[in-house]
Amino acid sequence: MAVRASLACFPSDAALQESSGIPWGVAVTPFSAADERGSPPATGDEGHLLPRCESCYAYFSTLCPLHRWSWSCAICAADNDLSPDASARYARDGDQDPPEMRSAFVDLLLPGEEGEAVPAGAAATTTTTPVYVAAVDLSSSEDFLELVKSALLAALEAISPGSLFGLLTFSSKIGLYDVQGPIPIVKNAFIPPGSDGTLFVDLEDVMPLHSFLAPVDSCKDRIVEALETIKPTSSWEITATASEVQDHALHYARGFGLAMDAVVNYLCSEYGSTFELARIFTFLSGPPNYGPGKIETRSDGEHNAAKMPGSDHTFISVQTNFYTNLAASAVQAGVCVDLFAITNEYTDLSSLKVLSVESGGSLYMYSNTDESTLPQDIYKMLSRPYAFGCVLRLRTSTEFKIADSYGHFFPDPQYTNVQHINCCDSFATYVYDFEFQKDSQFSRKSSPPILQIAFKYTTIVHQGDTSDDVSNSISRSKFTLQRRLRVRTIQYNTTANIWDLYDFVDPDVVLTILVHQVILASLSDVLEAKIWLRDWLVNAIAQYNKAYKIVRSGGTGISDIDVDFIHCSQLQPLSRLVFAFLLSPLLRLHGQGIHPDYWTYLQCLFSALEASALRQAICPTLISYSSPDVEAEVHQSLSRSIFNSESPIFLLDAYTDLLVYYSPTASSTIPFPPPRDCLLRSKIDRLKQERNITPKLVFIHGAHDDTTAFERYLIEDQTVDGSLVASATGFRSFLEDIRSRIAEYSTSAPV
Repeated sequence: MAVRASLACFPSDAALQESSGIPWGVAVTPFSAADERGSPPATGDEGHLLPRCESCYAYFSTLCPLHRWSWSCAICAADNDLSPDASARYARDGDQDPPEMRSAFVDLLLPGEEGEAVPAGAAATTTTTPVYVAAVDLSSSEDFLELVKSALLAALEAISPGSLFGLLTFSSKIGLYDVQGPIPIVKNAFIPPGSDGTLFVDLEDVMPLHSFLAPVDSCKDRIVEALETIKPTSSWEITATASEVQDHALHYARGFGLAMDAVVNYLCSEYGSTFELARIFTFLSGPPNYGPGKIETRSDGEHNAAKMPGSDHTFISVQTNFYTNLAASAVQAGVCVDLFAITNEYTDLSSLKVLSVESGGSLYMYSNTDESTLPQDIYKMLSRPYAFGCVLRLRTSTEFKIADSYGHFFPDPQYTNVQHINCCDSFATYVYDFEFQKDSQFSRKSSPPILQIAFKYTTIVHQGDTSDDVSNSISRSKFTLQRRLRVRTIQYNTTANIWDLYDFVDPDVVLTILVHQVILASLSDVLEAKIWLRDWLVNAIAQYNKAYKIVRSGGTGISDIDVDFIHCSQLQPLSRLVFAFLLSPLLRLHGQGIHPDYWTYLQCLFSALEASALRQAICPTLISYSSPDVEAEVHQSLSRSIFNSESPIFLLDAYTDLLVYYSPTASSTIPFPPPRDCLLRSKIDRLKQERNITPKLVFIHGAHDDTTAFERYLIEDQTVDGSLVASATGFRSFLEDIRSRIAEYSTSAPV
């Protein structure tokens, strides 16, 4: 569990926090294997014995004062009695100490849920079977299906042996594949043209669920055979008789909504006995255009138009609530939906995204099949560990509280600040913004501020072979279901000095909080969100200058205003990060050529990244190389000034893209592209391995290739939208405009 604070030294009171201009909050990655310093949790198997405060329900930790028969809560300071057994447990010495006495970061096995009786010697684990279902759009092209087949072959390699796998297709009908016999068999359920949300027959009656879900290890060959039989609807034989005109139209139908609703209900039929969590990865080649959940298709011009007439900065509103209701059903059924859209056609991902986001899945978008990294991405997704059935709760000491929370979760309908997460991997990050309780502050006499993050989750553990009979693949592969509790308790220092506060700023977390706030604002109006972000920077720099008394009464004027934070190294990246964010596709207007679906994809991607990855996605890193085996320097500037560098090779890392650029003057003796065994390639391979998505790799030689793809990342030479910052060209001009606004604000402020 990694926790990073925007202000690692907390402000002593609300006035100091406000005067700093810096947001106060944390970014939490609950399922990361270690904390932000790389230290793993202390583990144990007696999570149900961890004492809880009778007042605020916080958990006991090393930060709680412990007495012989009682303990004091670090969160609310309430005194709590210890049972005789707990008192004896905490009286142990040395290596016999329980995990919560050895570390403030613990991960404990839960034999049973709270409120349930836990019999003596009860098993902490139960057996289960992971379930995966692939849903393939047949109203597509041959290229689309070839890419999906490659992706599913990769998925079969990533899925643990013994898992259950189901294959279905959808168009104007739903096709269910039985791959457990000698040859694959498909049975179809037709989607009625005027359907009210139901099929003529339940999928369970079309094919029993136990026939649909096949063991991967024993049926892999027949699953592959079934994939080879899948053809697009455009290749189906169509007769031209007048009586079959309607059938002809149905060949191009994409009944995605009802297909997803039916398969969620299908998997519900044996919920709790066959599986605890099912993952559906669905592949979509265009908008749902048939049956419930249908998306109205319009011309490209209309799709790029604003919601309100005459407005160029309000994105299209959600067309249907069908997928919101379907997401709620999926969550209740324990189903996680990962959506892969491979299309450049308008698909209304703003309506569809809720199905993946709220169910704990991911949304991926690829504009074409030629450059798609779909096979690599689905392999990564299914290879990394994940938790499900998660509950996340952050508690604070009494002086402050949570103001807002952001992330791909759904709030508990009953309890405040309790978030439910259907499925969570080691990259998923959630953000909290803090504020002081009314009239509260941290003083020398008060206890230091405390955060406690509790993360209860379930995980599937593959136990490997459990039988000597190699022919019995199902018995050989055993999975256990573990319910665990992860608790992290953190104590922070405080300061009443604004200079100390600035020295402990984490710019990556500041950017993360701003990104979440701006995404939320941009849902209503992108231009207003851009203006708010610019005004935030104006205020932050103005407050910094006020703190350092750079703008003084009787000073020499506007040139005295420091827009580069030269007195504080921790703040120096902020201006460049905000400038890069203003130029991000996430904040482009329709008139600037942003596709609405791509905007939705970026919104989903950026709102789930941890702080360092998000910074990389917003503001790329540029590294020069003297040769493929010799790194020269990391460049602080993203401008054409790098073309004056003596280094002939550059690696630009924009998180989703990796670009290798060779200068036009690069010696012909330097191999292009760089050889596989060089330092540069090793760096690229490492970056691709670390990402939760596979970045697209592009090689560009300035002597004969189009360099546009590389130069568009040289943001410091670009123009900020004229309607926002008049006549601004490039980063330095942007800062000059900020300086002018601060000077105007300073002279107009009341005395």
